[in-house]
Amino acid sequence: MILLSITQILRQVNSDSLYKKVIDDALYEIEHHFMKPEFMVLLESVGPNGEFIDEPMGRTVNPGHAIETAWFIMEEARYRNDQALVKLACTILDWSLDIGWDSEYGGIFYFRDVKGFPCEQYEHDMKLWWPHNEAIYATLLAYHLTGDQKYEQWHQKIHDWAYAHFPDRKNGGWFGYLHRDGSLSSTLKGNMWQGPFHLSRMQLYCWKLLEEMLEQKEIK
Repeated sequence: MILLSITQILRQVNSDSLYKKVIDDALYEIEHHFMKPEFMVLLESVGPNGEFIDEPMGRTVNPGHAIETAWFIMEEARYRNDQALVKLACTILDWSLDIGWDSEYGGIFYFRDVKGFPCEQYEHDMKLWWPHNEAIYATLLAYHLTGDQKYEQWHQKIHDWAYAHFPDRKNGGWFGYLHRDGSLSSTLKGNMWQGPFHLSRMQLYCWKLLEEMLEQKEIK
């Protein structure tokens, strides 16, 4: 997923033909190795040839990473005007929201086990800032590309939950780490993982996409 994104960025400033091959290879691996229709998930880890590894690491799903991957693919679909890639990305997004959303407390789980076994990660049921950032943009982009109202509804639901729980109303910025019920786990707002990336990227990308959507609506 990261190789896909980095190559897309490099392509913006350089027309090297190698980029298409790298992106095609990344898309192939995502679809044929990491996507598992039998579980309806995009896995974090697989064997060398895409084999399912039936142990804790191999059963791990990180909904945030999967959702981020989905919108990387959507951006490639926009670049190529490729509806098959839109469908692929939306499948990953649908699966990830289904397994990742906490129907009891709201918010997106950090880790899940594809077989419903206990996760080995102690933070598995916490709510972290960045998966919600990725989901806010991914659902907005999915709505833009498909017109499917379910993505508008998901966008509103995730946006409202995130903005009700993560922002520091007094000092600005977002807290990064919440307990499952949405209560604050730490007042920390920056560390070696939480930097000025996911939040600002989401806000910038949503702003620009909404401008594009408004312009298209005005033209119609």
